[in-house]
Amino acid sequence: MADFDPEKFEDKYANYFPELQQAYKNAFNRMNDQYDSELVHAIDQQVLNESEPFYEGDGEFRVELPDDPYGRVSGVLVEEDRFETVLETHVEEIESELQRVFGFQ
Repeated sequence: MADFDPEKFEDKYANYFPELQQAYKNAFNRMNDQYDSELVHAIDQQVLNESEPFYEGDGEFRVELPDDPYGRVSGVLVEEDRFETVLETHVEEIESELQRVFGFQ
């Protein structure tokens, strides 16, 4: 992998698409092993597919979610508190994987 360049991350889908895919995939696999796979799939396909990762500096990343994540999920019965907990953990996993994939961990 080439050295991470914060300026290139501004056009991340052109410059770092394979790395982004790998980070999201690694986070998904870890979540799928630890939580209800139906919920994890729903979050992945109905919320995180519209998320946007940003580089914050100092090796930190932030994942911005679409509006009303809970309202976007269909086909899964889950209480909102449980949904929020799993989603928050999933986002933390993605941010951690972004750090790892780009060599900050």
